[in-house]
Amino acid sequence: MTTHDHISQIFGLAGVDIRENAKAKRWAGYLEWPMILVALWIIVSWYLEAGHHLTKAVIGLTDWIVWLFFLAETIILASLVDKKLNYLKRNWINLVIIIFGFPLIWWYFPFTGALRTLRILAMLGLFLQISKTTRKLLSQHNLGTTLALGFIMIIMAGFIVAGIEPSIDTPMDGIWWALVTMSTVGYGDIVPESTAGRLFASILIIIGLGMISVLTASFAAFFLSEEEGQLRRKENEILRKINHLEDELAEMRTLLEEVAGRKTPPTQPTSRKRSKKKEPD
Repeated sequence: MTTHDHISQIFGLAGVDIRENAKAKRWAGYLEWPMILVALWIIVSWYLEAGHHLTKAVIGLTDWIVWLFFLAETIILASLVDKKLNYLKRNWINLVIIIFGFPLIWWYFPFTGALRTLRILAMLGLFLQISKTTRKLLSQHNLGTTLALGFIMIIMAGFIVAGIEPSIDTPMDGIWWALVTMSTVGYGDIVPESTAGRLFASILIIIGLGMISVLTASFAAFFLSEEEGQLRRKENEILRKINHLEDELAEMRTLLEEVAGRKTPPTQPTSRKRSKKKEPD
């Protein structure tokens, strides 16, 4: 068991066990991209809510979406796994979010602090699961997937820093800052001044260094795969020509044997004279 898996089990965010049946693991994979989109929406709605850009109705709808996602994920995967109790133990935080995050509770009893705590728990759960998904996807060195994940990370980082850093006013400035920070360019036109902003910038720089390494490997794998494809096509063409030549040689051999058979005269049977010995009188 890896350190990541051990930490995930402690916090109740382990997901489906790798020893589970194929169908459960396949459905867990289906829910990975919706999970990433939900995490992105949580960050965007958090920023918009902090800036008083959302009405209470929209905020309530957001809570419903997040809650329903956790409910649907838990029901689907718990019904598919073989060891249902083990799955619920490994993902106990989902039960906490489902039970205590029921939107109607907060509708009638608006405990803002408790609701924010549950949102943080939900976001933490999604990010821990996303980190596992991201590592698996990036290890495939697929250029399109790597660029898509990098784009999503830049947008998420831009909204986060715009929410925690007073000197960054808009998400667009935050996204621009995240782009130049993750790419390690660092123009210096936008600089975080608060402690939280600088701490987040330090984490983002480390993530950016890793993303650059993965992106470089993905580009190399992409061009190598193109060259391998061209070489494979050339090899197939050469093999096709060799097979064609072998067929032609076989036909020529057959024709030569037929011609040689027609030109060879038939052999005559040889008669042997037997000498008779005279018997003594």
